[in-house]
Amino acid sequence: MNLLLMGLPGAGKGTQAERISGKYDIPHISTGDMFRTAIKEGTPLGKKAKEYIDSGNLVPDEVTIGIVRERLSKDDCKKGFLLDGFPRTTAQAEALEQMLAEMERTVHFVLNIEVAREELMARLTGRRLCRDCGATYHVIFNSTNVEGICDKCSGELYQRDDDNEETVGTRLEVNINQQQPLLDFYQEKGYLCKIDGSQPIDMVFESIENILSNLSNSVVVSS
Repeated sequence: MNLLLMGLPGAGKGTQAERISGKYDIPHISTGDMFRTAIKEGTPLGKKAKEYIDSGNLVPDEVTIGIVRERLSKDDCKKGFLLDGFPRTTAQAEALEQMLAEMERTVHFVLNIEVAREELMARLTGRRLCRDCGATYHVIFNSTNVEGICDKCSGELYQRDDDNEETVGTRLEVNINQQQPLLDFYQEKGYLCKIDGSQPIDMVFESIENILSNLSNSVVVSS
């Protein structure tokens, strides 16, 4: 089963990716993981990517796509994969389609975890850290016994600058604008599956299981 995982920051992709990977025995492949592996292995494309990264430039599509091809060609992807963080543009999506066709493979399902912007704001701006021991809390999901005080060491809690409403709001808008053309692309292809990410974690995963089970029964899933 070849899957793409999409969702805005704070939607819970990481948690669900871990569960999907375990349940269906397919590797969870993030863009960062692919680059780190290629660079560590010293592949020609990995070396090229490192040059761009070290100079502070964006890695060109042709290099990124080549690294994706290298990763998806590995033995652990024979039964399928869960791709996270790629593609990011319709040009990359089209390149992925062509690449998989050349490998005699296809994308089976694109899972998009949907959460309302207001809830994402609450999730992303609610994080608090301890100045002394670095413990992480959340004002809604993992609050302390005494507001503003760390349960572990009684240190003062603070909010990181990139967790404030203005910064988070800007980040969400950028991601929303970037993601919409991709959603439209995969909607037209008939791959897109929408999941309500506002549910409890277990229910989100149950929804994913139901979607994959139902669609697998109606579609012949091959490599």
